[in-house]
Amino acid sequence: MGSWYWIGVCFGLGAAVGVLFAGLAGTERVWRIIAILVAGAAGAAIGFGIDSWQPGGWGDRAGGIVGALAGALGAAQVVRGALRRGGTPGGTALLISGAAVVIAALAWIPVVGYLLALALPLVAVRLRRSQPERYAGLRTLARDE
Repeated sequence: MGSWYWIGVCFGLGAAVGVLFAGLAGTERVWRIIAILVAGAAGAAIGFGIDSWQPGGWGDRAGGIVGALAGALGAAQVVRGALRRGGTPGGTALLISGAAVVIAALAWIPVVGYLLALALPLVAVRLRRSQPERYAGLRTLARDE
C-alpha cells in the first residue's frame, strides 16, 4: 500500500478519536471545546505514530488532525441533540463510544477513512438544518393561565 492508504487511515482513526471525545464531553460548551482540542492533539499523535511506522510524512499528521476535528465537530452535534431530547449522558456516551469503535474499524478499509472524515461534518450540518426554530412568543401563547 502506498502513502495515500496510510493518510486515509489517519483520517479515519482521527475521526474515530474525535467521535469518542465528543461522546464523552456532554453538552456544556467548555467540555465540548476541550474535547475538540484534545481530539486534535490525539489525531496529531496518531499521525506521528503512523508516520514513524509507515510512509506518509506530513499528510499523516494533517490527516489525523483534520479527521479528529471533523469527527469531534460532527459527533458533538449528535450528542447535543440526543441529550436535549432526553437521552441519558451515560447511555449517549456508551452508544457514541461504540460508534467510534466501528469508525476505527472502518478506517482500515482503503479510501473509507477519507469518506468518514468528509461524512461526519456533513451529518452535523444536516442535523443542524433539520432542527426547527424556537420562538419565545410561541411558547408563551401555548400556556393556559
